[in-house]
Amino acid sequence: MIKLTNTWGGQKQLLVPIRPGHIGMYVCGVTVYDLCHLGHGRTFVAFDTIVRYLRFSGYNVKYVRNITDIDDKIISRARETGEIWQMLVARMTHEMHQDFAALNILPPDVEPKPTEHIQQIIAMIERLIQRGHAYITREHDVMFSTETARDYGKLSGQNIVNLRSGARVSVNTEKNNPLDFVLWKAAKAGEPCWDSPWGAGRPGWHIECSAMNSYHLGTHFDIHGGGSDLIFPHHENEIAQSTSAHDGPYVNYWMHTGMVTVEQEKMSKSLNNFLTLRDMLQQYDGEVLRLFYMTGHYRKPLNFSRDNVDAARSSLTRLYSVCRLACGSPSAQHEQWQARFQQAMNDDFNTPKALAVLFDLARLINQTLVSDPDGAAALAATLKQLGNVLGLLCREPEEWLQSNPLWDQSQLNTIAARVKEREEARQNHEWARADALRLWLEEQGVELEDKGGKTHWKVR
Repeated sequence: MIKLTNTWGGQKQLLVPIRPGHIGMYVCGVTVYDLCHLGHGRTFVAFDTIVRYLRFSGYNVKYVRNITDIDDKIISRARETGEIWQMLVARMTHEMHQDFAALNILPPDVEPKPTEHIQQIIAMIERLIQRGHAYITREHDVMFSTETARDYGKLSGQNIVNLRSGARVSVNTEKNNPLDFVLWKAAKAGEPCWDSPWGAGRPGWHIECSAMNSYHLGTHFDIHGGGSDLIFPHHENEIAQSTSAHDGPYVNYWMHTGMVTVEQEKMSKSLNNFLTLRDMLQQYDGEVLRLFYMTGHYRKPLNFSRDNVDAARSSLTRLYSVCRLACGSPSAQHEQWQARFQQAMNDDFNTPKALAVLFDLARLINQTLVSDPDGAAALAATLKQLGNVLGLLCREPEEWLQSNPLWDQSQLNTIAARVKEREEARQNHEWARADALRLWLEEQGVELEDKGGKTHWKVR
């Protein structure tokens, strides 16, 4: 049975779906005004892994991950670049999909956008007004009244009295309460807008998610996730809106990922340590970054450093080297190893423990290779299958072992040709030529292994 830590209450709880065998899951996605950063990669690899494991465990998962395609940042960036805002959104969405594909993040079942759900957003705001949870200002903004929401602040553990007294009321004199937040923004000159009962305008950020997840998953669903930076105010405000608009419960389990630091410091443009996924994917294979993200528990902070990512690459190379032995059906010990793997993942999707199981298995394979090559090959098939559950080890081992993000196809072809030449020289007993080719290949960062009359090679 799977247990997960519910941010609501902070306790580890048994996963009990609303509908047996089915799970509805919503994760707050990217605001597409710029390239994704390392933190985005961490969050969406984590939830992709969780969805993969839930499906592996037999659940029918409907996974909804939105894209925020209208926002102050999008409007501002479009002005800076001179683009039509829709073109900026389309371009950045394409870039996001490219980066996510490189990390082997599967597409969600539904990827809704606020601009495609204006009707649902307006309907939800109307319902909140009718039920006395929202009001219209003199400027024709629609505000949510936090004083009318039950349990406001419980998700984040915020002291609402302290928040209210510390808020700057002067920020918006139209508010009844400094903690109230906007549901509908009245149109400003030159900004995108849609017609509504309160005049032209556009939705606020928080209402977008509430309207979209209730439309695609119903007003009560199983899991809602996102980065820990969204707990307050975004998810707190989602809860307030959704429970005020609809009777009954909203979300059973709230899940949040920890932040990524860079060399133990918060990632920030002001500190000049802001790293985009695109930057990293030009230096590291996406599967290396995926494994790096899994070396920390999804709920904990994760520190990025070159040493940590290099270690992840070495670890992945070790696993692929063993997978090269895989042949035939999984081992007779498959169920035993799968049980250990599931025990780790059932404990709040503990990927560090699950990876430890894979490395224990890889160690056993290497130990039994000489005495029982067939058994080692079957165990390697088990290793590959379990790695696939995490979205790892999905490529042919040779493809991985012979890959280098700094090489183009021409360089790769040259390396392969030199390896073949050396193999032919050895077969012809041209030892001096073979040694010269080996030296040249080693200088290029290639590691050679001569075994069974054949040469295997990989990037060092």
